[in-house]
Amino acid sequence: MDELVSGLYELMNEINLPNFTSIAQPASSQELRLDVDGRYPLMRASGTFSFSIASRVHWIANLTNTGLNSWTGDIWYKDGDTTSFPYTNVNIEVQRSQFPDQRSATVTFSVGGASNRTVSYKYKSSYFHEVEFEFDYEEGITPVTAIDTYAHPNRPATLLQETLSIETVFQRTGFAVTKSEGDNAITGLPPGAEARWSDNEMHDAMQIHWSRFVDRPQWSMWVLFASIHEQGEDLGGIMFDGIGPNHRQGTALFYKTFIAQPPTSDPAPDAWVNRMRFWTAVHEMGHAFNLAHSWQKQHPPSWGTPWIPLTNEPEARSFMNYPFNVSGDQTAFFSDFEFRFSDQELLFMRHAPFRFVQQGNANWFDDHAFEQLNLSGEPSIKLELRVNRQQALFEFLEPVVLELKLTNISSQPKLISDKLLSELDHMIVIIKKDGKPARQFSPYAQYCWKTQLRVLMPGESTYESLFASVGKGGWEIAEPGYYTIQVALHMEDTEEDLVSNPLRLRIAPPRGYDEEFLAQDFFSEDVGRILTFDGSQALTKGNDTLREVSTKLSDRSVAFHAEVALASAMAKEYKILDLDDPNHPKSR
Repeated sequence: MDELVSGLYELMNEINLPNFTSIAQPASSQELRLDVDGRYPLMRASGTFSFSIASRVHWIANLTNTGLNSWTGDIWYKDGDTTSFPYTNVNIEVQRSQFPDQRSATVTFSVGGASNRTVSYKYKSSYFHEVEFEFDYEEGITPVTAIDTYAHPNRPATLLQETLSIETVFQRTGFAVTKSEGDNAITGLPPGAEARWSDNEMHDAMQIHWSRFVDRPQWSMWVLFASIHEQGEDLGGIMFDGIGPNHRQGTALFYKTFIAQPPTSDPAPDAWVNRMRFWTAVHEMGHAFNLAHSWQKQHPPSWGTPWIPLTNEPEARSFMNYPFNVSGDQTAFFSDFEFRFSDQELLFMRHAPFRFVQQGNANWFDDHAFEQLNLSGEPSIKLELRVNRQQALFEFLEPVVLELKLTNISSQPKLISDKLLSELDHMIVIIKKDGKPARQFSPYAQYCWKTQLRVLMPGESTYESLFASVGKGGWEIAEPGYYTIQVALHMEDTEEDLVSNPLRLRIAPPRGYDEEFLAQDFFSEDVGRILTFDGSQALTKGNDTLREVSTKLSDRSVAFHAEVALASAMAKEYKILDLDDPNHPKSR
């Protein structure tokens, strides 16, 4: 059998450089990713060119096989300094060898069929990227990081029987996976209800307990296997977003939740639970690679800068789909599920510019494609965005809390998800300050909920608050002036998109010197996280700022918000992972 040639290649030398001044570059800055054989081949090639320290382009091409060792195709995607890279076609010749260090690829780039540039690359790895995982877990929780694919009888007939690990799933995706040596059991947690994790406790835990945590992008992520979130049994997992300026660095899985509750008639309940726990872990880790849900790939152009046009895959048997969302429910899903990502998702992870995929780099769901809203001509449900005050006027420094109202305006009862207004992954919030570009609001955390249907009677409304001031993109509503805010909400069952009224609000100017001076510390990452998650016992600098705000601006609205956040963290048992002894967190 011929040796596989797919993988990562690095620059050897340029053979023909007409009209180009050569500049010495590190080999890693000039790469070729060939994807034509092996596991789930996509018949694609991609690469990066660095023309100088500040000039780079990323390209992707579709390939057609033209011989035993040759492929050709059109370059259909470019990102970066595209003016320096005019090529539209690529031809690839591979020199095979049973010795990996002797394999190479010669790539000819051309415009309109005329050969313009030929580059040689040396084989480096059968993987496209390296990535490292660290798994930490509560005492008493046994992480499911590998399963027997034949343990449950509901499976595809073609499925390979094997012991499949999380690492192997991502290796088959195209990543050279390693495990850190920092895996630890977290002991000493309080018993009972106080063992439930809050969002701010998990954000603190990641920074303190993760052995690889740094304030910069890196191909590494942290996974916490825990018992239960304070939201209860309906939350099976979460992907963290807001650690300093770097996002998508970690996930948490909750074992004492709906993912441990098999159907009563299931023939192999223990295997069902293990499979759901395994699926949940890979699903949440997929989000850390910047993957959206299978049904979440199309949004309006105004919601984001496209990477490529993608198609929704509501029936995909992918780790990024919900098993209970497909036709036929989870039984139908797992009967066809082969423990893999879809080809669209593989394309993104293998060939998108690395900054979109790398943990801690581009923001959650950044640079994905969005296409169009499915707006009903005669909507039966109305979405309103409003403020609970006479005027949409907020004091300077006052956090902006809005209210979402969903009303059944039809004459018939409507079935909706009980978490519809809480599922921010089905919701887009656009904030535009007068005179500045519109921005998409992104919350600090993404949730994996178990939802239930509820009946919304004619004329009945349901409500939810929206804390819109700050998220993973920083403080979106801070400076004095006028803002316009609008929300779009996707209704899964009807494939309908609801758009709220545009809400116009004003942030008043500062009242005096104290407010202007305190604003420098108030509009920080720490204060934003403390206010979002109702307190923190680890972010001491942010807490100090809130205490100062409460003292110096006691007659202003911001003081009330500061006092609530400071008091909330002290009103209950609170877990702190002790940096001096990471295996024994302190309980406060």
